[in-house]
Order: sequence, then structure tokens, then C-alpha cells
Amino acid sequence: MNFWVPTQVVSHQNQRPSTNKSPMVLIHGFFADGILTWLFQVLGLTRNYAVYVPDLLFFGDSITGRPERTADFQAECLAKGLMKLGVERCSVVGFSYGGMIAFKLARLYPDLVESMIVFGSVPDSTESNSMATLEKLGFSNWSDILFPETVQGLRRLLSIGSYSSLFTRFPNFIFKDFLQAMFHSRKERTELLEAMVVPDQEFTPTAYSQRIYLLWANEDNILDLDVAP
Repeated sequence: MNFWVPTQVVSHQNQRPSTNKSPMVLIHGFFADGILTWLFQVLGLTRNYAVYVPDLLFFGDSITGRPERTADFQAECLAKGLMKLGVERCSVVGFSYGGMIAFKLARLYPDLVESMIVFGSVPDSTESNSMATLEKLGFSNWSDILFPETVQGLRRLLSIGSYSSLFTRFPNFIFKDFLQAMFHSRKERTELLEAMVVPDQEFTPTAYSQRIYLLWANEDNILDLDVAP
């Protein structure tokens, strides 16, 4: 798993970071890899935080030969990477698919995750909720939305977001280059999307010990999600 890490971090195994700043982990969604998603936020946050930006498996430079595709497996690999980098306690920010990974990370490693900010995401995507959302958006599956193969499909994906107006004047060649650079590992990412949906009968609500904030809607409303047991 590839990580973008603070310059002060000495990445030898079991060696602690040489910085006193609080660690913050930024987890990207399905649209792009870590550094492209969070570049501007990194520039603003590094004054006060030691910022870690992972590429999730099959994004950027992160790969695996193992067959697991679940959000739990992504979270386990992310946690192991952070521990190797010497991160013992951190705040986590998750966007879209990355928000789901953040919830899994908080559930599986409560001692690692101190608090979370999540936006455009939910703890779990149940089968019934997933089907209802797809129907509302006018799609038959998540791959058609999150994994476009054409410029038209990419433009349609961008039109769903709150900041779609930023991309309307981009020429097609930029979108073509973006598709080639960012939407690789199609088979594996399709499997990630399939594993993302939880059958209704297997869904169990989770009580989280962390303080969690949800950033939601076009007005960027901040909701204090009090889910502690």
C-alpha cells in the first residue's frame, strides 16, 4: 500500500515519526487516487497536522495479490501500513468510498482511530439502500456510475457532485487523459464495488466509540453523529 507521508517521518519499520504534530489520515473515494483527491487539503493541513494520504488497493500505486476485496480488508491493510509508519493514534477523514473504509477502520481498530470526519458516505451500503439509490440516480449498478469508460460517462459522474460547474468547460482531451491515468485495474475495482454492498440479512448496526462528524448536502452541513455505546 502506497502512502504519501510527512517529510519528517522516518519510514523504517517500528520507528516512530519524528514530529509532534497530530496525525491525520485522508482516505480518498473511487474518483481518483489519494494525492489527486486531497492535494489542496494537504497544503492547508500540514501546518498543524502530520498528514498521511494512502492510495487504497488498486488505486495509485497500491496493489495486492490476495483475492480479498471487502472494505474490511482495505481497512486492515491501511491499519497495518499506518502501524508500520509508527502511527499509534490518528484522526481520519474519509470521502465517499473512503468514508466507508474509515468507518471500518474505526470499528476494527478503535485504539488507532481517535475521531473521524466523513462526507458523502455511510457506514455500510445495504442491498436495499443501494438499489434505492441506484434507482434514484437512474443507474443499474455502481460500476456505471463510479467507473466510467467514456468521456460522456465521466462527465455524467461529475455532474452528480456539488461542484460539477467547475468541470463543464474542460475540453474532452483532459477527460480522456484522466480516464487513462486514473481508471485502471477495472476488473479489481469492479470487484471492490460488488463487495461494497452488504446483503440486508447480514447487516448489523455498529456502535462506535469515536467522535464522528458527518459533512452532508450541498450546504456542507456538519452533523455530530453521536453513536457511542
